Amino acid sequence: MHTLSPEPGSVTRRTLLRAAAGGAALITTRGLPAWARPVARPAGLRGPGSVPFPGRPEGTPSMPQIEHIVVLMMENHSFDNLLGMVPHQVPGRANVDGFRLKHGRPVNANPDSVGHLVRAQHAASPCQLTGEPSQSWNASHQAYDNGRNDGFVKASAPVAMRYWDKRDVPFIYSLTEYFPLGDRHFSSVLGQTFPNRSYFFAATSQGTINDTISPTPPPGGSIFDPLDAHNIDWAVYYQDYPSILVVTGITTPARALRIRTFDRFSADVAAGRLPQFTFIDPNYSTTSEENPQDIQLGERFIAQVVRTLIQARTWKHTVLFLTYDEHGGYYDHVPPPPAIAPDSIPPALSTEDVPAAFDRYGFRVPMIVISPWAKPRYISRVVHDHTSITAFVERKWNLPAMTFRDANAHPMLDYFDFRKPAFLTPPKLAKAPALGPGLAECHAAGLNPPLPD
Repeated sequence: MHTLSPEPGSVTRRTLLRAAAGGAALITTRGLPAWARPVARPAGLRGPGSVPFPGRPEGTPSMPQIEHIVVLMMENHSFDNLLGMVPHQVPGRANVDGFRLKHGRPVNANPDSVGHLVRAQHAASPCQLTGEPSQSWNASHQAYDNGRNDGFVKASAPVAMRYWDKRDVPFIYSLTEYFPLGDRHFSSVLGQTFPNRSYFFAATSQGTINDTISPTPPPGGSIFDPLDAHNIDWAVYYQDYPSILVVTGITTPARALRIRTFDRFSADVAAGRLPQFTFIDPNYSTTSEENPQDIQLGERFIAQVVRTLIQARTWKHTVLFLTYDEHGGYYDHVPPPPAIAPDSIPPALSTEDVPAAFDRYGFRVPMIVISPWAKPRYISRVVHDHTSITAFVERKWNLPAMTFRDANAHPMLDYFDFRKPAFLTPPKLAKAPALGPGLAECHAAGLNPPLPD
């Protein structure tokens, strides 16, 4: 993805494929490729419409320690790309599954098109190239290479092996020193931003594989429908573009007051008006951390959000899930495991697209859980994806699942100890870097990132 702006979704072949995947009586599945056949599901799965606590009414709250759920979803970085050096640079974090080192340098590598190994290398500046690396459906599947994770350089370029560390993003590294992180948190799709964000909002991408938008609302609705139905207060704070627009039908006139510009966020939180559920969008041109941006602008934005929350009167009952929508084409060494297909809508593939299904997660992305009730220095090895955050929201208020994916996603409870808050007094965190030195490095490398007005 280059800019987060809506494009009309292609519906080529989709009607036929939906019918085939749903087992329509008049269409035979004989001869169809695997991705277009009916989805076989194991017995015992929860289905769409089911609730986490079947014996309780929908909308019944649980987890009284948490009254405010906040999600900040940044853009386009894999776990290794940002946190691969955590086990080597953060005290007490040697067990985090990051890079392997030899003589102080990562040995993780990928071959280029002629077989020469390109090793993971620290980036010369906090700025990125324009349009490289690629995280498209095809590039992601080429990088995955049937579990070998050896196609990142072939799919993009050597830039896919660049990484940043504590020198570049000291604030995030200080978060990992205290708060729990997940080193098995995966994006939801081996693909781009729009489908991955759609999985968080609606637990499906409705067949979309790249940055296109389905022309119809998701069959199971979005997470905001049950929130509205049970009068659960929510809001989206955005800088330049509310990414809920990647899902058709979410925005309605009745919800206009819930979609707010980010300049209201600090004042709302300081006044004790933090909603029960909050989603935060960075600026998709300057602070989201997508290429060709300076990632330190995103670091400063993250620090602003975190400090606003931990200094508020609502901190005692708040959780912030900090994550990234997808890997951005950057290397990660952990192969994505199989996933539960959300529904019977197959991927809308063209003849040029890699044949595959929605039965595998995308690559690992950073996940840090920031809350007074978070387990200190915990490492989650449970397989999660973006619908696991959705499942946490559903569990909090006993809301119905939208698809098979969120219905059966692990709800991330392992990150918490609800007996006593460990971070009622927040830890001392590092400062986000000043922009001047990093920009000087960018300019020395011939890079001129977009900057806020």
